[in-house]
Amino acid sequence: MNVPIMSDLAAEGRKPEILFWVGCAGSFDARAQRVTKALATILTNVEIDFAILGNEESCTGDPARRAGNEFVFQMSALQNIEMLNMYEVKKIVTACPHCFNTLKNEYPALGGNYEVIHHTQLLQELIDEGKLKVEGGSFKGKKITYHDSCYLGRVNGEYMAPRKVLEALDGDLVELKRCKTKGLCCGAGGAQMFKEDEPGDKRINTERTEDILASDATIVAANCPFCLTMLQDGIKAVEKQDDIMVYDLAELIVTNNQW
Repeated sequence: MNVPIMSDLAAEGRKPEILFWVGCAGSFDARAQRVTKALATILTNVEIDFAILGNEESCTGDPARRAGNEFVFQMSALQNIEMLNMYEVKKIVTACPHCFNTLKNEYPALGGNYEVIHHTQLLQELIDEGKLKVEGGSFKGKKITYHDSCYLGRVNGEYMAPRKVLEALDGDLVELKRCKTKGLCCGAGGAQMFKEDEPGDKRINTERTEDILASDATIVAANCPFCLTMLQDGIKAVEKQDDIMVYDLAELIVTNNQW
């Protein structure tokens, strides 16, 4: 894919409309890379003027702050803010709710003020404006359930945008028993992704998998790279990986439109 890089555009005197913040998972995790590619495919197809930072992007510092290392967080954040302000970035889209929350709610205190949107919000906007046509009917009538990620849902109060995207796909949306304001964490937030399990009777993603199995859905839609990993691991643990597929919403649109 030919994805524009901010430094290249700056050398040409151009400023893109949106900066696509890829994030650590979207850059280095093989599963999340597929989401990155899907979102870049959508942005390219709807002719949105976007770019990425490429090698100049580094971690937002979210895991460091959640794990209690405020010094590392502030060092990472200030470095990123300096970079973003140098490029005069105004609007950022990201497929990671953790990056979304940190850039939107925590960077302003350090001098980083940007319009930050999650990719599900952008997808909903594009569909509502008629710029993104959801045609193909690949998921028509299929039972799809949706897992609310903590940082998009309860932390930032965004429940409707992802569901409106799923409505456009014409699937049969089946809500999990614990959803929206009562949604259950996948088990990876708060830097838990990077540490060993604490003593207990059951892993959180196992508990969440039981909710998914109870829904009878054959597709689970997610909006977070951590959730994708945890949900897939939970489904594999009960040997249902051939029956239940886990996708990010961007992947569902690309599959549906056969891009």
